[in-house]
Amino acid sequence: MVALALPALVALAGTSQAAAQGPCDIYAAGGTPCVAAHSTTRALFASYSGPLYQVQRTSDSAVRDIGLLSAGGVADAAAQDSFCAGTVCTITRVYDQTGSSGNTLVYQGPGGTGGADTAAVATTEAMTVGGHKAYALYIKPGNSYFAGGSGVPTGSSPEGEYMVTSGTHVNNGCCFDYGNTETDHRADGNGAMDAINFGTECWFGGCSGTGPWVQADLENGLFAGGSKAWNPNQVAQTSPFVTAMLKNSGTTQMALQGANAQSGSLTKFYGGALPSGYNPMHKQGAIILGSGGDCCQTNRNDSAGTFYEGAMVKGYPSDATDAAVQANIAAAGYATGTPFTAGAKVSLQATTSCCTNDYLQHDTGDDRVVIAPVTAGSSATDKADATWIIRPGLADGTCLSFESANAAGSYLRHYAFQLHLTPKDGTAQFAADATFCPQPGNSGTGYSFQSVNYPAKYIRHYASTAYIASNGGTNAWDTTSLWRADTTWLAATPWS
Repeated sequence: MVALALPALVALAGTSQAAAQGPCDIYAAGGTPCVAAHSTTRALFASYSGPLYQVQRTSDSAVRDIGLLSAGGVADAAAQDSFCAGTVCTITRVYDQTGSSGNTLVYQGPGGTGGADTAAVATTEAMTVGGHKAYALYIKPGNSYFAGGSGVPTGSSPEGEYMVTSGTHVNNGCCFDYGNTETDHRADGNGAMDAINFGTECWFGGCSGTGPWVQADLENGLFAGGSKAWNPNQVAQTSPFVTAMLKNSGTTQMALQGANAQSGSLTKFYGGALPSGYNPMHKQGAIILGSGGDCCQTNRNDSAGTFYEGAMVKGYPSDATDAAVQANIAAAGYATGTPFTAGAKVSLQATTSCCTNDYLQHDTGDDRVVIAPVTAGSSATDKADATWIIRPGLADGTCLSFESANAAGSYLRHYAFQLHLTPKDGTAQFAADATFCPQPGNSGTGYSFQSVNYPAKYIRHYASTAYIASNGGTNAWDTTSLWRADTTWLAATPWS
């Protein structure tokens, strides 16, 4: 049996190669230096060697800064994996790589900046950057981040911003923003904000299509162009990784641009006069990520989105500088952590050295899920038992569920932490138990499948039986011995 060859999606071991330039080096060379730079995936300066973000364990409230594999390189995801093993971690801070403590983003909730929101779970989405595993800041409704701001443009001073986000994890809630916001968490009038917005919200109505779009949150409105009327030059950005850019002179003009962050050049959706009533701007110089400006002290964020990296710059960047930043982002090598397509069939091959001829399958005699050998000479029933149909996650469409190839309507689900094959019953509990989020393999190859309702647990084989298991715990199948290998699977050609 030959596993599918997916080298671009497999996390590599070892150190990352430092970039010759980061986006903020390019901005500085163009005369528009970064005043804030945030990322959970990589350094945005070639010389940066500090921490990217902080995680906190729910088990004991301990915190750890997650840094880089090397200066100017990619995040040290293994450090997070080790620290968060056997528990759930959240991202509590995203550090400013310019060195300004006033621009470190902190979650808007108790223990953070104060407020009604919570910190995002640190392990919801893994991807690779330049072949190395990294984690996204995966924001769901109720998560958001804020910094009081230091050295960020205020008033009518010119400013530019970019972020790399996801075109597949979006909603129409207000408001997935990154950029300049009010210092008092209130809607302080036209021009008090200058932030990139990305999502499917159609603020003024009349939108064409369903998005998501790169828009400007200037307070009291999301602008697709230079007025409240819909901008016909807007184009939905649905790539897994999206570059979104906004620049604003503060007095006369602004521009909105976007691109596939994996390849290609920027498209300018709008370049022209500021909307009526927003000239001049009245920016206040705080920084928001994941919500609108009048959030989240007593109200909660309604938006969803993903943040990989972003920066804010002083001045109005040239189009040539913007293009060079996009080229740098594309060269960074963002790649998804999963090749799974809804409706496709797959067989999941164990990777532990004892068991490389074994596949995840349902037991013919009962509803248990096990691993057992399958070969070309196996019966048609055994081959079908080891074949699964990929379905969108029953509880989360960005994840997946496994339907049996020979028992229609029956799904892989956990119950008391053991895996079973049972018919879908339509309940929310079943949907959650049957939903798994694919991640780059915990052993550094293949894929691992994270339980959506127990995010510290992954599909694991132990004593030939399948469970969801954490890396350490009270159950026998949570043993740390061989956990990384036992929770890693190859996406193999389907047997049936």
